[in-house]
Amino acid sequence: MDDSGGVLVLAATPIGRVADAPPRLAEELAAADVVAAEDTRRLKRLTSDLGVRIGGRVVSYFEGNESARTPVLLDALLAGERVLLVTDAGMPSVSDPGYRLVVAAVEHDVRVTAVPGPSAVLTALAVSGLPVDRFCFEGFLPRKPGERRRRLADLAEERRTMVFFEAPHRTEAALAAMAEALGSDRAAAVCRELTKTHEEVRRGPLDELVTWAAEGVRGEVTIVVAGAEPAARIADDAASLREAVADLEADGMPRKDAILDVARRAGVPKREVYNLVHGAQE
Repeated sequence: MDDSGGVLVLAATPIGRVADAPPRLAEELAAADVVAAEDTRRLKRLTSDLGVRIGGRVVSYFEGNESARTPVLLDALLAGERVLLVTDAGMPSVSDPGYRLVVAAVEHDVRVTAVPGPSAVLTALAVSGLPVDRFCFEGFLPRKPGERRRRLADLAEERRTMVFFEAPHRTEAALAAMAEALGSDRAAAVCRELTKTHEEVRRGPLDELVTWAAEGVRGEVTIVVAGAEPAARIADDAASLREAVADLEADGMPRKDAILDVARRAGVPKREVYNLVHGAQE
């Protein structure tokens, strides 16, 4: 660990079993000049379980003090100290505190490295049974229903497998919103308490998972949802375009949205479809 100058170390911590801790974690905890922890009480339990003694000073670094504490930790880095950042579980800065400090360190040419280890995102993706060749991580959905609907509407045509974090008491509402925006038959998996004693993975279409979640969900939750299937291309002749719009309207879609959908799938300008539909009526 002969790093010249300061270095910021992002260290992954177990998402469940302590035995999953990366071997380097204990070494880094003992060697750091400063250990910044999301919860210092959890850090104390972790070090006790690992049988390691922290040699440097310990400071808290969580959402509430992240803005104020970042300049202090940056000063330590610029002074040549080794700062280790740990969160309650998983990799710092991934839906956890740390991003601000990483940005500040990079802006000041401070070396940033990581101790790889447990990740709820990758673990859930791997056990979901859904495609893993391309995926995106969407973090936590907005808590407000309107904002959540808008976010999911933006993801309705996302082709990659999607991974979300969710609070247990909001899981049913999140799944219901997903079913409405993405389709009730969209394949998904709810991964609960990953790597822990009561680990559970429920797989099925979103509407079935909504029914399951209505009974109550406990523990840490990660939701994996299949990406959208590519929409069938529509022939670009006038009759086919008008018929496609009419079919969508018959299914309850507003005409404006139907014209936009058909134009996109046919690969023609929206105005062309609009003129065909309205011209035929006139």
